Amino acid sequence: MVILGLTGSIGMGKSTTSKLFAEAGAAVYDADAAVHALYAGKAVEPVGKAFPGTVKDGRIDREALGKIVLNDKAKMMLLESLIHPLVQEVETAFLEQAKKDRRKVVVLDVPLLFEVGKHKTVDAVVVVSAPHDVQRKRVLERAGMTEEKFEAINAKQLNDAEKRKRAHFIVDTGRGIEPARRAVGAIMRAVSSIASRTV
Repeated sequence: MVILGLTGSIGMGKSTTSKLFAEAGAAVYDADAAVHALYAGKAVEPVGKAFPGTVKDGRIDREALGKIVLNDKAKMMLLESLIHPLVQEVETAFLEQAKKDRRKVVVLDVPLLFEVGKHKTVDAVVVVSAPHDVQRKRVLERAGMTEEKFEAINAKQLNDAEKRKRAHFIVDTGRGIEPARRAVGAIMRAVSSIASRTV
């Protein structure tokens, strides 16, 4: 089983690329979706205790939580120390299931792949990229997004040029969906030549 790490800065088209990998036959693990599920389940109690006022209707209110942690390094580290072990449990279960299902290619869609050192645990890294003006336009079109919020999120992520340098494969989404789909198909063909390894 070949494990690919998929990453890309905000607004680069990572979610779309993730879907293209699933379409092409890869088993895809979405770290963001795992966090969303945890914020409505296992993480509610510990996060709610650490950050009072963030639980709404039995789930973590991401907007309220974001306001508390986004510009506070110590609080962000506390949140990550609570969330990462829970996310790791979900990922481990996913990989075990993929192995049982004899999946040939697994994609771990992790936004902060490099930042949390996850790139060291995969066979190859795929970076999703687009020109800065395309990225900025996409992000600022999102509901509730401001220039300040975009800059804060961007500052927390390794910059795109550095990610591209460290990538084994790059999917450029700046030219539309079809070129991106072709790039994903080429990667899927190429990784079949990577030596299998046991998870």
